[in-house]
Amino acid sequence: MHEIALCGSILQILEQQSRAQAFDRVKTVRLEVGELAQVELEALRFGFDVVTRGTLADGARLEVVDVPGEAWCPRCRQSVRARERFDPCPECGGYHLRITRGEEFRVKELEVE
Repeated sequence: MHEIALCGSILQILEQQSRAQAFDRVKTVRLEVGELAQVELEALRFGFDVVTRGTLADGARLEVVDVPGEAWCPRCRQSVRARERFDPCPECGGYHLRITRGEEFRVKELEVE
């Protein structure tokens, strides 16, 4: 379950930002998580609660902003919806899609005290 490692990285970011911006407590963490990022959201939420226990983010709310998957099809010469990483183009059936959106995994915003 790589979600625990992701939560550890989030905590490191929170600690770095706490030192840089002089806050003591994190109330809310908003993440952008792409549909194609291969992150299990329930495992991420569980891991976040476990990893942040006893830290500046203990009890913080984790909010997830979903980012839909998109890809460029060179055959169709258009942007198309990508629901799975290796699916064919929904327009032409080609398999040469280049993912352009939906792999994001980043801290978008913090609510702090």
